[in-house]
Amino acid sequence: MSQDIRSLEPKALWNKFADLNAVPRPSKKEERVIQFMKDFGHNLGLETIEDEVGNVIIRKPATKGMEGRKPIVMQSHLDMVHQKNNDTDFDFDTQGIEMYIEGDWVKAKGTTLGADNGLGVATIMAILESDTIVHPDLEALFTIDEETGMTGAMGLKGGLLKGDILLNLDTEEDDEIGVGCAGGIDITATGTYSEERVTKDDHKAYKIEVKGLQGGHSGMQIHEGLGNANKIMNRLLYAVVEDVKIAEIDGGSLRNAIPRESVAIVAFEADKEDILKSLLKVLSETIKKELKTMEPDLQIVISECDVLEQAMPFGAQEQLVNAVYAAHNGVYRMSADIPELVETSNNIARVIVKDGHLKVGCLTRSSVESSKMDLANALRATFELAGCDVEFSGEYPGWQPNMGSDILKVMVPIYERLNNGEKPHVAACHAGLECGILGQNYPDMDMISFGPNIKGAHSPDERAQISSAQKYWAFVLEILKEIPKKN
Repeated sequence: MSQDIRSLEPKALWNKFADLNAVPRPSKKEERVIQFMKDFGHNLGLETIEDEVGNVIIRKPATKGMEGRKPIVMQSHLDMVHQKNNDTDFDFDTQGIEMYIEGDWVKAKGTTLGADNGLGVATIMAILESDTIVHPDLEALFTIDEETGMTGAMGLKGGLLKGDILLNLDTEEDDEIGVGCAGGIDITATGTYSEERVTKDDHKAYKIEVKGLQGGHSGMQIHEGLGNANKIMNRLLYAVVEDVKIAEIDGGSLRNAIPRESVAIVAFEADKEDILKSLLKVLSETIKKELKTMEPDLQIVISECDVLEQAMPFGAQEQLVNAVYAAHNGVYRMSADIPELVETSNNIARVIVKDGHLKVGCLTRSSVESSKMDLANALRATFELAGCDVEFSGEYPGWQPNMGSDILKVMVPIYERLNNGEKPHVAACHAGLECGILGQNYPDMDMISFGPNIKGAHSPDERAQISSAQKYWAFVLEILKEIPKKN
C-alpha cells in the first residue's frame, strides 16, 4: 500500500511521508526517529545538530538569488499520537503505519495515521532534499514530544535559531492561517481506598463497555458535541451506584484525545440483577438517542464476567462517581473577542480504578491564562471535595495573536491569488501549538501556522486529504519565493 501512497502528487511530499511513517515514533520514545532525521540531514551534506533535549535542527543555505531575504525556520514535531481500535493488532513501538487510499483521502488501517504532524515533517524534508525549490536561508526545526508535554519546544534554548520568521506546519484546515493558540495544563486527581470483599453468593459480576465513539482532538474538536466515554460510563454508574460494587474502571487513553472507550467491572446485588440490567438498558438507549447524530456507532454492552473478590467500598465509589459527574467536560467559555473560538475547555481524558487506587486525568486548555486557571481550580476543588489529591503539571503558554504580522501580510494575498480570490480564515485555534512556547525564548520571531486538511486527528479515523495536500504544497512553494527582504 505504501507504493500507492508514493505515487500520489506531489510525489516529493508523499514519498517523504511514507519514509517517515515507516519509522515508529511514539511520544517520549523518539530515539529512532531522531536518528532517522539526523541521518537524513547528514546524508544531504547539511549542517545537522541534535540539541540537549532531542530536537533536531538542519540548516540549508539560501538558493541562488534568495540570499538577501529574511532567514526562516520551518518547524514541525516528530512524534505522533498513538491510538488504535480495540480489534486492531498493532504495536506502535515496532511497526510502521499501514496506509491506504480511499477516494480523496489517505488513511491508516485501524490506527492513527500520523499526518499530525508527519505531513509537516515530510514537507520540510522534501524542501531540504530538493535542488530546485527556491527558498531563503532555512533552518528546519524538528521538535520532540509535542503531543504529551511539548518538552521539545520547552527545552529549546534561546540563541540557537537564527531565523527571523517561523513557519509552523501544524494546522489542520487548509483555508486557515493560524496566528494564535491555546495554552494548557494537566490536572491529575489521585486517591486510595481500602478494598472490600465481595460476597459471591450475593453478587454477580458484570462488565460494562462503552465503545464505538469517534474520539478526536480534545482541542480542535471539543466543541463538536462528540461523546466522552468517561462521562458516559460515569453516568451509567451514577444511576446504579447504590446497588453495585465497582471493582475496576479503565477509560480513555491520552489527555489530548477525546475518550473513545471505557470498561468497568462491577458486581450487581443478585436479588436486584434484573432490575439493574433493565435500568441500565433504558439509560443506554436514552444516551444513544441523545448522541445518535454525532455518535451513530456508539455501543453500550453489559455482559457477565468472572466472579469478583474485591471492590471499592460504598463511600469511596460514591465520592468518585459524584466528582466525575460534577467535573466540567467540554467547552467552558467561548471567546468574547474572536468569533466562534473556544476560549476555555476541559477534557476528562482518563479514569482508572484498580487495586485500591484511583486516578482521573484532565487536560484544560485556554487562550486566556486567568480563565485556564479558573477552570483548573474548579476541577481541583471538585476532586478535593471527593478526598482526592490534585496535582497541576505540564503547563504550557498560549500564543498571543499578532494581526500585524509581516509574514501574515505576505501570505494572505498569496492565498487569494492561488485560490481565485477566496480569502483565508485568519484565526487563533483552540489546540496547543509550540509557537507560544518557542516565542518565550524567541520573542522577536514572526510566527505563523498553516497546513493541509487533516480530519479525525488523535483517533484511528485520522485521515489526510490528497487534493488539500496539493493545494497546501503549492501555497508553501509560493510563500518561500516571496519571503520579505532583510531590513
